[in-house]
Amino acid sequence: MKTFNTAGTCRPNEHYMVDITERLEIIRKMVAKGDYFCINRGRQYGKTTTLEAVSNNLADEYCIFPISFEVVSDTTFADEEKLYYTFVWLLAQHFKWTPLKGLDEEVGNEIRTFVNTHNGRCSEAELSEFISTICHRNKKPIVLLVDEVDQAGNNTSFLKFLGLLRGMYLKRNVIPAFQSVILAGVYDIKNLKLKIRKDDERQYNSPWNIAVPFDVDMSLSAKGISGMLAEYKADHNLTFDEVSVAQMIRDYTAGYPFLVSRLCQILDAEQWTWDKEGVLKAVNTILVERNTLFDNMIKKLDEYSELKQILKGILLSGNESSYNPDEKYIQIASMLNYIVNKEGKIAIACRIMETRLYNLFIKEEEQSVFYKQGQIDKSQFIKDGVIDMAHLMERFAVHMNQTYKMDHDNEFIENDARKVFLTYLRPVINGVGSYHIEEQTRDHDRMDVVIDYLGKQYVVELKIWRGNAYNERGEEQLCRYLEYFDLQEGYLLSFCFNKTKRSGLLPPVELDGRILVEAIV
Repeated sequence: MKTFNTAGTCRPNEHYMVDITERLEIIRKMVAKGDYFCINRGRQYGKTTTLEAVSNNLADEYCIFPISFEVVSDTTFADEEKLYYTFVWLLAQHFKWTPLKGLDEEVGNEIRTFVNTHNGRCSEAELSEFISTICHRNKKPIVLLVDEVDQAGNNTSFLKFLGLLRGMYLKRNVIPAFQSVILAGVYDIKNLKLKIRKDDERQYNSPWNIAVPFDVDMSLSAKGISGMLAEYKADHNLTFDEVSVAQMIRDYTAGYPFLVSRLCQILDAEQWTWDKEGVLKAVNTILVERNTLFDNMIKKLDEYSELKQILKGILLSGNESSYNPDEKYIQIASMLNYIVNKEGKIAIACRIMETRLYNLFIKEEEQSVFYKQGQIDKSQFIKDGVIDMAHLMERFAVHMNQTYKMDHDNEFIENDARKVFLTYLRPVINGVGSYHIEEQTRDHDRMDVVIDYLGKQYVVELKIWRGNAYNERGEEQLCRYLEYFDLQEGYLLSFCFNKTKRSGLLPPVELDGRILVEAIV
């Protein structure tokens, strides 16, 4: 029986996988053109799985040399001639254990002879001559796949190795060379260069400027996830709507391969129902677990404090920040698939990452009076697994008005208001529920919070009071969200800085057949 896999390479005969045939056809065309390129994506984004699939998919037409730098030591990368020899040794090691389809016996002997006659080292000229010889003598064109190039990133020897391949590429019309070279890793070659050079004016002179862009979308589509779930459903003789479940998983993960597989893995292991309730429970699980993806994200935020402050402003205050690809920390965060460019603005890559960041930023507020008050008040709001959201907002309004007096700076309160509410909410649902923000409503004036708690959802619109007309538009928008989530009751929390406005919980109102409950702070 197949399983969902989040550790290492996914293989179609062992694991449930999304069909990546379309991706492989694009790569096949690039290889046929003789392109050299890099597959650069964040951690656990399907790079190694793609390389193995490419190796299998192209084996009838090409001789594929798949190697990985993961097993190479730092001392080897620091020594240019040792690195050149190790490259050939890796080729020999691969077909020693796994026969290479399309490798002529004469060429295999050539590789073995080279390894046995060189004492752990070779010069650039010797390696160049060796590559030309095997590419000339092998009947099928040779394609080189190199995984885990990040391992070599801090060493100039690796850049010289790339320079050798570049030189051969430029002369391949007269001197035999690889048909195509595909590198895979988190960092692209430009950013490898950033890690090495200190003189800014030279750091972008990459030896890999021959590479064509690899703009293939490697996220998993809802349709692809649905196909994978249909196979799982048939294998386990289950009945559920794989199309709607796949769309939910896609909505929370934006198709990030690791997150998709992990959610499915949790649902399978816990034997939860494959429906809205089960997916929400799996989301809550992944939001509190430790894994390398989130650990690395937090590490990068500590490393790039400017990025952390920008993301806090976007998430907690509704700030807009321009996407500037020339900023180093923007390059890194984009390359790691933490953020995306959305109409020229920075946006978090997916809902699960965004909520994890909210939790991180809110955790930094655990010593605040509102977090502690939320812990104290929690028992008032939860009864039989249901949140009394109206009472929660009413109590929050009381605490807010007691803490912030009218002589405080209004601009400070306005920018801080939504952060304070999320800080109060967090301990109430902690460990059981989660929340996310509807991205299109996150601005200076309003923010729609969708709370998931024990399979039930609550939509709370947080808004700054801008007058009755603006308030009516907010009510209409909230009704549309309630319709989308199939909910009959919604909530508005209005922050009003008009001294004549009465605070507290207002009587419920009915609009378009739905009940709206509003609290004024």
